[in-house]
Formats: sequence, C-alpha cells, structure tokens
Amino acid sequence: MRVLLVVLSALLLAGCPRGEAPVIVDYRTLGELRVATRTDAVSYRRDPEGGASGFEHDLIEELGNELGVPVKFIVYPSAARALEAVQRGDAHLAAAGLGRNDKTRHVRWSPIVRDMKLLIAGTNATAAEIRSVQDLAGQTVTARRGTLAARRLRELQREVPGMRINTVAGQPDQALLAAVADGRIALLATDEAHLALAAELRPELQQVQPLPGVAAMAWALPATAPADLADTVTRFLFRSHEDNTIRRLEDRYFGHIQRLSAIDIAAFVDRIQTRLPRYRAMFELAGAQTGIDWRLLAAIGYQESQWDPLAISPTGVRGLMMLTEETAARMRVRDRLDPAQSILGGARNFKLMLDSIGDDVTGPDRQWMAVAAYNLGLGHLRGARQIADTMGRDNRTWVSLRTMLPLMSRPSFARRLKAGPARGGEAVHMTENVRAFYDILRRLDTAEAGAEALLPPATRLPQGGTQPAGVSTSSPPM
Repeated sequence: MRVLLVVLSALLLAGCPRGEAPVIVDYRTLGELRVATRTDAVSYRRDPEGGASGFEHDLIEELGNELGVPVKFIVYPSAARALEAVQRGDAHLAAAGLGRNDKTRHVRWSPIVRDMKLLIAGTNATAAEIRSVQDLAGQTVTARRGTLAARRLRELQREVPGMRINTVAGQPDQALLAAVADGRIALLATDEAHLALAAELRPELQQVQPLPGVAAMAWALPATAPADLADTVTRFLFRSHEDNTIRRLEDRYFGHIQRLSAIDIAAFVDRIQTRLPRYRAMFELAGAQTGIDWRLLAAIGYQESQWDPLAISPTGVRGLMMLTEETAARMRVRDRLDPAQSILGGARNFKLMLDSIGDDVTGPDRQWMAVAAYNLGLGHLRGARQIADTMGRDNRTWVSLRTMLPLMSRPSFARRLKAGPARGGEAVHMTENVRAFYDILRRLDTAEAGAEALLPPATRLPQGGTQPAGVSTSSPPM
C-alpha cells in the first residue's frame, strides 16, 4: 500500500514533457475529488467550529455525492493560484469564483455555473462624481490580478485611455472593498455579489459604473481531464439549473442581501456595539440550552424588538422576543419584560417550531420556515405548505414557499386554511430581515476573509464575557 501511495504521489506531482498539459491521477483511483478554491464570501467560507460552507462549496459537495467520492478542498490564496493548480495537474477542478476565459491555456471550462455582473465599485461620494464612463479619465481603478474583471478594465481603457489600472494579488474582494469604504482605494473592479455582501456591512459602497460584456462563473478542469469526468460535470450543472438546485443555493447565500436600507444597516451595526453586549451571554445561554445558534436567536430578537426588553406592541406582545401571553405561559415565562426569561422563552418557542416542521425539510430551509412560523404560527405555515403541494409547487424549500405565503391573505386561499387568513407577506418580510441580520452577525463572528476588515476600525462584534448581573443559569422547567 505504501509503495502504491508513493507511486500515485509521484504521478500526481510529476512534471510533464515540455508543451504538454499535466495529468492528474483519476479521482476514482485517488478516492477523492481534489478541488482548488479560495477563502471568499461567495466560494468558500470557514466558521469558528471548523465547518465549511459557501455557494460553490455546497454545489461541489453535491457533485461529489454524484461522483461517489468525498471532496477534498485545497485552499489557495487567490483565484489565480487556484487556476494554476489545475493547470499544473494538482487538482481535478477549480471552483474559486472564476470568470470563464476561453483563452486560458491547459484548461477545459465547465458550462456556466451562474451569471456574473462585473462592475466598478466606489462610495456614494465617488458615484456622485462619476456619472459616465468618460468621467473615469484621470481615475485609478484597482482589480485583482489575473481576473476577468481586470481583463474587462483593459478593454474599457481603450475607450477611456486616461483611466489608470492598478492590479493587486493576494487580497480577497471583501478586503479590497473594505479599503474602498475606508478611502484607501478609490475604485475597485469586482462583481455584483461581492459588492452586495460588502454593502451589508458598509452601506456607503455602491456601483459606480458597469463593466462591458457578459461574464459567467464557471469551473476549470485540466485540459486532460477524463471525458467521463467532464461529461458528468456538464450533466450535473445542466440538471442543477433545471431542478432549481442552483437557484436554491443562490437564494441561500444571496437571497437576503440588498434587503436592508443603509439606515437599517447603520442602526443594526450601532446596536451591535451599544445593546448586544448586555444580552449576548443570555443569547448564548439560551442557545446552549436549546441547541440553536445564539446568533440566529439574536437576529430574531433584533427583528422583534431591536433588543429592547421593554418593547410592547399594540396587539399585546411584549418583551425582547415579543411573546404573546399564551406563548409566554406555554414556555414557562413568568415575566415577559425580563430579558433573560424572554430570550429563553423565545428560544424554546423557536425550537418548538423547528422540531415541528416535517422531516422532509432540511438545512437552512427548515430554519427559515421556523422563523416564519415564529411570526405566523405553525398552523398557518402547515396550511401554506399544503396549498403549495396541491398547486404542484415545491413545499420543502423556502425559496418556493415564500412566494406562497403572501397569498394567504386572499379570500380564495384563506378559505382553504383551517387557521383562517394570515398576513403571510409580513412573515416573509420578517424572515428575510432575520436572514440578513443573522448573516451579518455570522460574518462578523467567523473567519470569512475580509469580513471583519469591512467594518470601520472602531466597530467589531463584541465578544461574550462574564455573565451579566441578573442572568440565571437555572430556568423554569418545561
């Protein structure tokens, strides 16, 4: 066995005759699919617990399931280095937010994974000064070296010869966008998804000018990739577009962005610093007792009350988690205005929603439906799922169900609900806001490249510390 591994390693790393593309050992022989990627807000993320996620990560994992082998992600410092790994024969595939470029040597491109809108990003002040492409004359635009955005900039330079281009290596888009927001870089060539994610934290960022042409994200395979691997990747991507797998993942990672206004984001970031430290230990305790991510509970709490323990609505719901009298009694909450009791009661209620959704709903779809049920009630959520099923819609994904919930206020649909009419549109609005708040909290609390740098220097996610006075580690029994 040791001799075989040595031989395989030698074949994998060996050079090739001059002018010939390198060959990587077949993924079936290696027993794994080696994928070159980069740490990035879109492609591949790591969380503090060591888990990985990301739009391309999740899609590649599904490809690995189809191929019947585990995926080994090899993280490179840039997209260009990930592409070089494929060209050298060190990886079967590169999935690193790559823009398809048919002029790349020793590479075979997959079909389109998703469309990419390339653009030049700046701040509100810069956008006010640059109203046309010709206004870029005399400006310096930065781009990551070797990217499709850099290539498009060079094409644009023919039209605006006075525009200067600065290329950099080794910096993720989020870190470069942070430099734009801080005024260290004037303009950056990037794509719509990275800009939208960055603007979640720095709303002063915005598009200044679009870049010309159509761009497409694609995966790079070695030119010598086995025909069956290339064919499987092609079939997989075509089917993933047809069965809405890609749409579902796009919604998971990008569906909530651009929902919050600049004012909403500024208020949320301010309250992360001024209010959240008082209640973080309470959220963490409730999370530990229920198995729910404390950041998700905090996002729900912020949507409900902006972390105000004395909040009261005209309909009688009260407290930080805005519990009704009935829900508070069911969750053994004696004082709805006590923040520790409210947070634990809200966490228990959310856990009940989560556990009551059918086993056919998994992953993030399950938790977003549970958030909607927190607002709407389980009966109405179940009714919406039944109506979706009778209409031939997918009732197992949030991206599908959220189009159905607003219909519940219409008499023709309300008559079919045992629980009667409901403000389903309000539940969708709440859930999408929670998704945005949760994403911001997660990104500030994880190792995602550039996420922390996006915040102004004085703004960081406060860390949990000693338990605040008044927080009890014991709670009324369920």
